[in-house]
Amino acid sequence: MVAIASMPKISVLLPAYNAAATLQAALRSLQRQSEPDWECLVVDDGSSDATLAIASACAERDARIRVIRQQHSGIVAALERGRRSCRAPLIARMDADDLMQRRRLELQTALLARAPQLAGVGGHVRIFPRKSMSDGMRAYESWLGSLRSPDDVRRDRFIECPLVHPALMMRAEVLHAFGYRERPWPEDYDLLLRVLESGLALGVVPQRLLHWRDGHQRLSRSSPRYGLPAFIACKAEFLSQGFLAHAPRYLLWGYGDTAKALAQALERCGKEPSAIIELHPGRLGQLIRGVRVVPPQALSRLRGEPLVVSVAGAGPRAEIRAALAGFGFRELEHYVCAA
Repeated sequence: MVAIASMPKISVLLPAYNAAATLQAALRSLQRQSEPDWECLVVDDGSSDATLAIASACAERDARIRVIRQQHSGIVAALERGRRSCRAPLIARMDADDLMQRRRLELQTALLARAPQLAGVGGHVRIFPRKSMSDGMRAYESWLGSLRSPDDVRRDRFIECPLVHPALMMRAEVLHAFGYRERPWPEDYDLLLRVLESGLALGVVPQRLLHWRDGHQRLSRSSPRYGLPAFIACKAEFLSQGFLAHAPRYLLWGYGDTAKALAQALERCGKEPSAIIELHPGRLGQLIRGVRVVPPQALSRLRGEPLVVSVAGAGPRAEIRAALAGFGFRELEHYVCAA
């Protein structure tokens, strides 16, 4: 049996619900880590399959693994139950159907040791199985791989969730201070946005640290809380309370499906655009829901109001960022990008 230190370096928080088919492989990838000084808290959320038996058998062979059993209460309750039991100064997340790269814990711990200003770190991922991957997931994996620094994470936080939750490691005092909340949107995105809005920084190990399973049972596929409308509502809530908090109105660049959905969500938060910036010549001069459509050149006389750039695609965003730099606009000060 593998013994556990009195105070491990890392607590691995692993909620599990009906994960009998994948849990043993997930734990095996943890046991093969180059950094051995960890404890793992498997929170069985009232599974009806063999999840508890598999976790308990692994715990009998490896004292670093601890099992917590609760009635089925959902992911947030399981995360909170496990969080309160974590003993280490660092807490790493993992899901019961994912696989860690061998040096994940070592590399994340080393980065946090070198960068005491970071509240936590993520890492790049490889989504599997590859054969059934959608174009959207391929694009998301590629976009995640483009984020390499705390500045990247902060800048792009309203485009997508910039760090994959099961690849996240946070300082325990930060995670304990913020905790997980029940909201009508993803608890992981909610956590990251709260941490970033507080002024803390989150970094990235620019290497693939996790094999992230995109299975049919994943909550992102099966629960409305993880659907696109929920993500948009989350972005709108944080934008209205943060970047747009002191502005009764804002400028909106774009009015495709992406921008339209965000504008509607912001309207429910009490924020309405004063003008819509568009390149499409057929829309210029028109009124959309009572708001005038104007060309980018109009920004020179409208720059007193905050600007939300809401367009899909890295290429169009890069072009808009270059144009705004030419107008003297600084990102996160004068404008944000929100897909």
